[in-house]
Amino acid sequence: MIRIIPTEDHESLNGFYERNGLEISDEEPVGTDAVQSWILYRGGDMAGAATLAVRQGEYILDGIALDSAFRGEELGTSLLRTVIDEVKRRGGRRLFLVARAPGFFAWNGFLEVDREDAPLFFECFGCDQYQTVCFPKVMRYEIPEENF
Repeated sequence: MIRIIPTEDHESLNGFYERNGLEISDEEPVGTDAVQSWILYRGGDMAGAATLAVRQGEYILDGIALDSAFRGEELGTSLLRTVIDEVKRRGGRRLFLVARAPGFFAWNGFLEVDREDAPLFFECFGCDQYQTVCFPKVMRYEIPEENF
């Protein structure tokens, strides 16, 4: 059984994100306001987490990760759909992210966009891993018109 539980304790998820390959930085050139986070449980185990935020007036997926023991079970898609549904509920028209796994996000309807066409994602483009061991893509999901 899976459960996706909302939480407003965004900071408590940083350790989980770091253990699962996301870089966390406090050095952002523009403000980011986390608006909702979720924890995904499978059975009694924390299997994943996601955080929706607003940056430069746009919704961004500020973090999404699954524990490696739970990958390949479509749990990430369930978590991502929860985030997209929240953007829709709030009247958002699009959702941006920087993807380390662009294939997963493309499969879920995200399209690659030029860096200049998205909010500033400083923590990736200033990272020493960028374009050496990490090749992220800026992506955007358009909320279908029938939701408005």
